[in-house]
Amino acid sequence: MISKVLIAFSLIFMALPNISAQDEPLKVGVVGLTHTHVHWILGREDLGDIKIVGIVEPNRELAQRYSQQYGYPMSVVYNTMEEMITATQPEAVTAFGTIYEHLEIVATCAPKGIHVMVEKPLAVSLEHAKKMEALAKKHNIHLLTNYETTWYPSNHKAYELLKKGTVGDLRKVVVHDGHRGPKKIGINREFLDWLTDPKDNGGGAIMDFGCYGVNLMTWLKEGERPNTVTAVTHQLQAENNPKVDDDATIILSYDDAKATIQASWNWPIGRKDMEIYGLTGAIYADNRTQLRVRIAEGYDGFKESSYDLPEREAPRNDPFTLLAAVVRNKVTLEPYNLTSLENNMVVMEILDAAVKSAQSGKTVKLSTD
Repeated sequence: MISKVLIAFSLIFMALPNISAQDEPLKVGVVGLTHTHVHWILGREDLGDIKIVGIVEPNRELAQRYSQQYGYPMSVVYNTMEEMITATQPEAVTAFGTIYEHLEIVATCAPKGIHVMVEKPLAVSLEHAKKMEALAKKHNIHLLTNYETTWYPSNHKAYELLKKGTVGDLRKVVVHDGHRGPKKIGINREFLDWLTDPKDNGGGAIMDFGCYGVNLMTWLKEGERPNTVTAVTHQLQAENNPKVDDDATIILSYDDAKATIQASWNWPIGRKDMEIYGLTGAIYADNRTQLRVRIAEGYDGFKESSYDLPEREAPRNDPFTLLAAVVRNKVTLEPYNLTSLENNMVVMEILDAAVKSAQSGKTVKLSTD
């Protein structure tokens, strides 16, 4: 009897290191500080789910500025990814530099088994995205893409209502995203320099804000690719954005639905909202937490209900909490989840077609492969 107890105790004791490893904060490296979304991770409350072990930023002045703002020591700042990885052994990295650098980050981290989360969009081009996908699959790492709108309770409520049939079968989606423009809203020089550069950002508003609507529509359509992509771009602030477009309209056509994505650096008021139209009503995700539903009555009448939604529950309420949960195998992402590689490969295919359409003035038909 005693021997059985001892054996059982030994088995429990042997399992303890695995249990404690699962409960330890995820060791995260931050690669780049020039994307101001980096304030999201630097300024977040310490929830015990992640631990920033190193930062890669060759611009020492920028790193020092943020060090004074957030209190991290300059000893955790490295000039290269290789230096940071060797010194700190991160389990995952988050990318907050140019979009062009995403491929290099994955190429460096994937062979080492380090998981990667990039800021939207996944890549500057479909060519880069395919290389990143191949590396992620070959080395069995998670490659996630972070969008602000992924964490909006309103978008998830809209998805839920649509799938329940509240407004009937989906027919039309309209998405509006953007602001007055990078220079007009006063972003810092380090961000402005690359955000308005076609090489480092892959384009202007068509990439910066067009990706949001494409990501959402791919999710609503459960990964279905559109038949055609049509895009028109304008440069309405040539003095501020001389190298790139600053206004884009992308139209996606499906067998049974259409999406119109309006991405712009020319809105008078910053916005990220979505309209979903079904056969019997409409859903308006007006902002992060507010949503309205209109059910048609007669010719132009409707009955409206509104929602003021709470934040979602962890780990679905924060990109870094979710990253930790995915890496620790506590969460398995659903197919074509907003953050998933599957969704964002479709996004890059559509954005690639949109850029070609805008340049040629012609509708691009996607291959049926």
